[in-house]
Amino acid sequence: MDYKTEQEKFWSSKEWGDEYIKRNSYYRVKNNIHFFSKILQRTSNIKSVLEFGANIGLNIIGLKQLLPDASYSAIEINKNACTELEQLNFLDKIYNQSLFDFEPAKKYNLTFTKVVLIHINPKYLDVVYKKLYESSNKYILIAEYYNPTPVEINYRGHEGKLFKRDFAGEMMDKYSDLKLVDYGFSYHRDNNFHQDDITWFLLEKQNIK
Repeated sequence: MDYKTEQEKFWSSKEWGDEYIKRNSYYRVKNNIHFFSKILQRTSNIKSVLEFGANIGLNIIGLKQLLPDASYSAIEINKNACTELEQLNFLDKIYNQSLFDFEPAKKYNLTFTKVVLIHINPKYLDVVYKKLYESSNKYILIAEYYNPTPVEINYRGHEGKLFKRDFAGEMMDKYSDLKLVDYGFSYHRDNNFHQDDITWFLLEKQNIK
């Protein structure tokens, strides 16, 4: 089945995908270190990490400071973002492809998304949930814009490009062995380490295979 959607064309395009790269300043790394440090306090023994929708790697760079001995891989659809990722010589594998086309060759201790699911066409979310779940053998982190019920938000003048909902709750409903470990919120007006009003949920697989 062809899962190419308007969202994928949007983010792989030069006009919008590349523009997003320019907005991703490296000053965010220090904010990401603080963001992930709170989450990792509730984890143990993470040796491998896979990010879905890594862009230029600012999340992975932050995680690397906290988990220096872990291995890291990334999935990213935008070609120019992958060129930036290639500069991170510690990355094990870069998958320059759609999340829908990705087929994991191994399992990771932590799989995660950070403001990526909000841009997925809702009718294809189950496909991405399945890939997140099947790629993990321990933890799944969902860091997105939360809303108790699904809602669409205008994104920089574009319709059909940003959606808020209870992504983590939907995953727990879909996979009964997922346990909620912790959750939290990062405010865009935080005095020191702001994020873009992200609500994060750390899930753990109970039936590890």
